[in-house]
Amino acid sequence: MNEPSQPAGDSGPASLSDTPPAGSESVVLPGDAAVPPEEPSIQDKVKTLLVGKPLDLGDKRVYQHLALAAFFAWVGLGADGLSSSAYGPAEAFEHLERHSYLAIFLALATMFTVVVISACYSHIIEAFPSGGGGYLVASKMLGKQVGALAGCALIVDYVLTVTVSIAAAGDALFGLIGLVDPQWQNFKVWCETAAILFLVVLNLRGVKESITVLMPIFIVFLVTHAILIGGVLGLHVTEAPKLASDVSEHLRTDLNDPAIGWLLVIGMFLRAYSLGAGTYTGIEAVSNSMAVMREPRVATAKRTMLYMAVSLAITAGGLMLAYLFYDLELRDVGTNLMPPEPAEVAKSPDESIPLTRTNLPELRKHTRRTMNELVVSWFSERTFPPWLAPLFRSITVLSEATLLLVAAQAGFIGGPKCLANMAHDSWVPHWFGSLSERLASHNGIMLIGFSAIAALWATNGQVSQLVIMYSINVFLTFTLSMIGMTLHWYHHRDKSPIWRRRVALFAFGTVMCGAILIVTVSYKFVEGAWITVLVTGAVWGITLLVRRYYTTVTARLKGLDESLGTIEIKGEPNLAPPNPDFPTAVILVGGYSGLGVHTLLNSVRFMPNHFKNIIFISVGVVDSGNFKGAEEVEHLKKHAESALEKYVDLARRLGFASRAYMAIGADVVEELEQLCRVVHRDFPTSVVFAGQLVFQRETWYGMLLHNQTAYSLQRRLQWDGIPMVILPTRVRGA
Repeated sequence: MNEPSQPAGDSGPASLSDTPPAGSESVVLPGDAAVPPEEPSIQDKVKTLLVGKPLDLGDKRVYQHLALAAFFAWVGLGADGLSSSAYGPAEAFEHLERHSYLAIFLALATMFTVVVISACYSHIIEAFPSGGGGYLVASKMLGKQVGALAGCALIVDYVLTVTVSIAAAGDALFGLIGLVDPQWQNFKVWCETAAILFLVVLNLRGVKESITVLMPIFIVFLVTHAILIGGVLGLHVTEAPKLASDVSEHLRTDLNDPAIGWLLVIGMFLRAYSLGAGTYTGIEAVSNSMAVMREPRVATAKRTMLYMAVSLAITAGGLMLAYLFYDLELRDVGTNLMPPEPAEVAKSPDESIPLTRTNLPELRKHTRRTMNELVVSWFSERTFPPWLAPLFRSITVLSEATLLLVAAQAGFIGGPKCLANMAHDSWVPHWFGSLSERLASHNGIMLIGFSAIAALWATNGQVSQLVIMYSINVFLTFTLSMIGMTLHWYHHRDKSPIWRRRVALFAFGTVMCGAILIVTVSYKFVEGAWITVLVTGAVWGITLLVRRYYTTVTARLKGLDESLGTIEIKGEPNLAPPNPDFPTAVILVGGYSGLGVHTLLNSVRFMPNHFKNIIFISVGVVDSGNFKGAEEVEHLKKHAESALEKYVDLARRLGFASRAYMAIGADVVEELEQLCRVVHRDFPTSVVFAGQLVFQRETWYGMLLHNQTAYSLQRRLQWDGIPMVILPTRVRGA
């Protein structure tokens, strides 16, 4: 059955995701006297094998099982930020060109930026503990349309999170095994496509399961990179005074050079700093995914944010210093950081490739290997015995590549959640808020996964292009969030003594993130930035049209609610229990509204003076909006009891014997089918009625924006031999 905008409700099962199920003295749960289940089909067996068995919503341990403690949240969400060390610092270092001595300042600036953004998002978590991150902040403080823009940027961002993570993982793995020639590119993209499909299936099984499987990878990455960064710094700690002297001398030379000067030095530094924006991607993931945090959610989320900030700052800053040390060794300099002429011969980590004296970015382009792999090879050859060096190199690079798979999890966790939040506000189709039997946002997972595959093939898996596209939306969301929080604390200036500090923090964050966004778009517009701008703008335009459509339908239905939703019939109710031998009308309802009453009255008029019993059926759908713990589900149940009691009372006052059946579940069609089978067994002469919105002009987008629950249920019940009639509710002008 069609689903109108969520605030309006619906007369049939489609609205059950908006209003809870009901129960009272007359409520029968299907589990009390259920029809024996049918033998599962081959399709059902395959689905169970891949996705797992449905979870029992009646078991309160389910909610505790699915909630993430800080460490697991760090693995599932923090891996996105930590994995950006595979490409973000390298991108920034490359843009220093021959002025690699600036990497020291770049490392400090990167660590400082991570701390600032993480601190800002910790305060966002405090101010908006229900989650939503940048989307909610922008919606509340900057207006709904701007909030929709932030939400669209996040959705595109999460798609690119998956794409860039998988593409970077492919680069690392193929570089590790030596398949770096362009002829292997198509095969690499096919392998990356398979990896995305694997993650889609894994996430359909549920968030906790996917994180548990990938946790050992995360730990190996932390250990190997701690050895790498600590070892590199330890080997060069005695060179610190010499390095400081060289940096000071080279900086003085550049500043005194008329062809360079301080403006060019600062400009080069800011350019490299801004174009390394990929380093900071993923920091916002925690604030967007509060629903999966274990209680107390705010404390858990802030602890997760702390873990993420510390690990990312140390890893990104440490790798930049490692690049610098290796770069200096490649140039084989004494006190002069620039290579002398003529160029002398230096060796690369790959002994089969003779190179003239070069720098690290040029070596990476020549070998087609990642910068991190080159640094690991250099470190391991200098530190470990010959038998151990290749093993350490392989484990470190493999852990980095597989961590990128873990990082893609942030896209599959945050993306569907953002879609669900926007579905609740009618910016995207409402079915993006539904959950599967495994309590996973299956529609959002499928959209994120297949969109990531499309982006992968559109860019041929080129990480450099994907990082540019990725960074833009990240910093667009950052900037909007910072502006929104600046206004938030300014509005609280009379309520909080620390408002000046908060305003100063978020104002600084606004300038910093806005500057990075502007520089990235301007420098990289023709290299792929225009694609992100175009796609995000197109998605935003679509959401505005979707919202406009749902608003129109809601307005058309208000008259029905006003005329029928408050209908009262005086007189003594018929309290007699329904007689199974009498003709029975079974009405599928959601929340108590004019649409539900309209369906009830239409079913009575459908066969005048025929039905003696009226049975109401309702399914409370647990979706992304209300799946926040056992207490929320209990509230859902109580809320629905009130709605069904009103329907039963109205039917009794109309002179019918009446009762209600209900269930709670994630799959509305499955639950309705089971309820209808139970009712038909108890009342063999029953006929099922469902309301269906019928529009004056049927459109293809109407089919997309409204679910087809009634039609799906009708096909199932026809196979079961249960008669079902779909009654139209006309909506003019929509």
